Amino acid sequence: MALSVHTLPLCRFLVPRPQPTRSQGAPSPRLPLSSAPAPCRHKNQEDNHSYYVSRLYGPSEPRSRQLWVDVAEANRSQVKIHTILSNTHRQASRVVLSFDFPFYGHLLRQITIATGGFIFMGDVIHRMLTATQYVAPLMANFNPGYSDNSTVVYFDNGTVFVVQWDHVYLQGWEDRGSFTFQAALHRDGRIVFGYKEIPMSVPEISSSQHPVKTGLSDAFMILNPSPDVPESRRRSIFEYHRIELDPSKITSMSAVEFTPLPTCLQHRSCDACMSSDLSFNCSWCHVLQRCSSGFDRYRQEWMDYGCAQEAEGRTCEDFQDEYHNSASPDTSFSPYDGDLTTTSSSLFIDSLTTEDDTKSNPYAGGDGLQNNLSPKTKGTPVHLGTIVGIVLAVLLVAAIILAGIYINGHPTSNAALFFIERRPHHWPAMKFRSHPDHSTYAEVEPSGHEKEGFMEAEQC
Repeated sequence: MALSVHTLPLCRFLVPRPQPTRSQGAPSPRLPLSSAPAPCRHKNQEDNHSYYVSRLYGPSEPRSRQLWVDVAEANRSQVKIHTILSNTHRQASRVVLSFDFPFYGHLLRQITIATGGFIFMGDVIHRMLTATQYVAPLMANFNPGYSDNSTVVYFDNGTVFVVQWDHVYLQGWEDRGSFTFQAALHRDGRIVFGYKEIPMSVPEISSSQHPVKTGLSDAFMILNPSPDVPESRRRSIFEYHRIELDPSKITSMSAVEFTPLPTCLQHRSCDACMSSDLSFNCSWCHVLQRCSSGFDRYRQEWMDYGCAQEAEGRTCEDFQDEYHNSASPDTSFSPYDGDLTTTSSSLFIDSLTTEDDTKSNPYAGGDGLQNNLSPKTKGTPVHLGTIVGIVLAVLLVAAIILAGIYINGHPTSNAALFFIERRPHHWPAMKFRSHPDHSTYAEVEPSGHEKEGFMEAEQC
């Protein structure tokens, strides 16, 4: 299955504009030294980004130190050093959170930590994690494997999840010194970037081998028929929002705090949705029992069920009149159920279990479930041949899964090499169009040797 990334022109990239400079011919007024203004990088700066409000704290502000989570003083049972990420370059690994973290209004339980100074927040793992759906305190070409002192640490106490890139070096720029920074995901949805050691100006970091980004991003995925293989689907990822911070503001002992703003997804009833005063133009979809602007991670379902057309000219009273004829709550999606079918199958997209995820999604056809769950079919006897077919199908799927697990654990075996060589032509593998500004990442398993002075990480 092919995969491409697009950026929607739904918002401007919110980077603070530089202030106009005084012309060379106009002399600037001289101020006494005692009344000279402080550098603007020390000034608290606040910006509204529709989904989040960001606040930048300079090195001289006490708040920047208060936001820093001292992992060294935390409960050691809650701190884990990821040994593989601490010893490799351009690798990523999935970690399960102990709480549901709201990201752009979507509750997430799994995130993917990357060595390149960012967290991938998407459901489908692919090799171009730097494109979108990220939390990036400082995305760059970091190589934790360069030094024994470099580690990727994460901490989870049930209230906050912290990832710290500790004493990591830029590939090819090792002589500039080590970086230490962290990203904290708070249970209430706040995101905090803390910077302890930034030895060089961030705008000087080269993006020729790896993107350099600081900020947040989210996207939705659309399934379209593939022109090459009509029976398969092609994934296209559309980035609907991005926050870009000014890299010149990222300095040692500075911090950035993102506070989430309300979204349409928080409304659980038609009345609350339609009376919402948010700027997202919320609409209620009675079939899905969901409030949305149409631009979130559930856009595929919003389109398949015709929610945009359903909401035109309708009121909550109209929906209530049709309540008894609508789908039962058991067959509808809640705002945080929509990705469950893709999450389970996307965990192994680089193994032999790679298949079109929509085959396991009964909603992909666009006709809904009402016709398939008609009461007339509940009492129909099952033919013996149907039972035999189901058993054979289960055995076949089990064999494929076992083969995938074996090949995933033995990547150098003849079977693994056989399928890797032929997958681009015969398998519906997810691919990105080549782009010189993006780097590829490989997902790793949490096993490896420990670095001196640190305990070995537990299973991620």
